[in-house]
Amino acid sequence: MAFNKNIKIIANYLFGPLIFIFFVFVIYKQLAAKTNWQESAQQIINIVKKPGQWKLWAVFALMFFNWGTEAKKWQVSIDQVQKISWWRAFKATLIGSTIASFTPNRTGEYLGRMLYVEEGKRTETIPLTIICSISQIITTLAIGSIGIIFLKKHMPQHGVLHANIFYIGMNMLLAFAVIGLTLLAIFYFRLSWLMNLWHILRLPEKYLVYVKILDGLSTSNLLRILLLSFFRYCIFILQYYFMFSVFNVPLTLMQALISMSIVFLVMAIAPTFTVLTELGLRWAASVQVVQLFSTNVVGILAVSFGIWLINLVIPALAGSLLILGIKLFKNK
Repeated sequence: MAFNKNIKIIANYLFGPLIFIFFVFVIYKQLAAKTNWQESAQQIINIVKKPGQWKLWAVFALMFFNWGTEAKKWQVSIDQVQKISWWRAFKATLIGSTIASFTPNRTGEYLGRMLYVEEGKRTETIPLTIICSISQIITTLAIGSIGIIFLKKHMPQHGVLHANIFYIGMNMLLAFAVIGLTLLAIFYFRLSWLMNLWHILRLPEKYLVYVKILDGLSTSNLLRILLLSFFRYCIFILQYYFMFSVFNVPLTLMQALISMSIVFLVMAIAPTFTVLTELGLRWAASVQVVQLFSTNVVGILAVSFGIWLINLVIPALAGSLLILGIKLFKNK
C-alpha cells in the first residue's frame, strides 16, 4: 500500500512537468523540420508594426471565442453527468488540446478533459465528449460539401483547374463527405437506436450504461451543441478571412469560406497527429485550394502558420502550463 501511495505521489508531481517538457520539445522538432516557418514568422512580426495589425489582434482575440465556444459545448454535453462551470470547462478544454497534440486525430482530448471531472464520473463523460466532437465533424462535412459544390460552379478558369484529376479528386471528396455526413447525422440524432442495436447484438450489459448516457441527451441539447459547433466554425472562417487580408491574399469572404471549408474537410478526413503533422497538412491543403483564387503562395503559407500558431500551439501551451497544477491522484 505504501509503495502504491509513493507511486501516486511521484506521478502527481512528475506528470505535469513531463507533459510540458515533451510538448515544448515536439513543437521545436516540428518547426525545425519546416524550412518555411521562419519566413512566415518574420512576416507575422512585420505585420505587428503596420497599420493593419488590428486584424492580427482580432484573430488572436477570436481564439478565445473559439476555445470558449468549445468549452461551452463540452459543458452542455456533460451536464447530465456532472455540473461544471464554464471556466472549469475552459481549462479542461485547453488541457485536452495539449494531450491531443500527441495522439492521432486528437483522441487524447478526452483524457485531458477527464482530469477536470470528479473521480468515479470520468469514464461516463467519454461518450458525451465524443458526441461533442461528432457535432463539429458533422458541421465540417456539411459545410465542406456545400463548399465543393460552389467551387465546382464558380471556379476561376486558369492553370490547374483544367486538370481532370482535380475534378475527380473533388468528386471523390464530395462523395466521401456526403456518405460520412449521412451516417454521422443518423447516429447523432438517433442515439436511442443504439439501445435496440445493443440488445439485438447481445453486447455486454456492463457497457450498456454508456449507451444509456448518450440516450439521455435531449434533442434540444443536441441541437444546442450543433449550433455551438456551427458558431465555432464561423469563428474559424472569420479568422482566416482576417489573416488573408493581413498577408495580402486577396480573397473575398465567400472565396475564403469556399476554400477553407474544403481545407477543413480534408483535415477532418485525413489522419494527423495534430502538432506533429498538422502544420504540414494545413500548408499543403491550403496552398492547393487557396491558390485557385490567389497566386500569393508565400502569403498562404504565412496565413496557415499564423492560424496554426494562434489556434493550436498557444492554447496547447497554455494547457501544458495548467497541467503543472493538476494531480492525477488524491494523496491518501
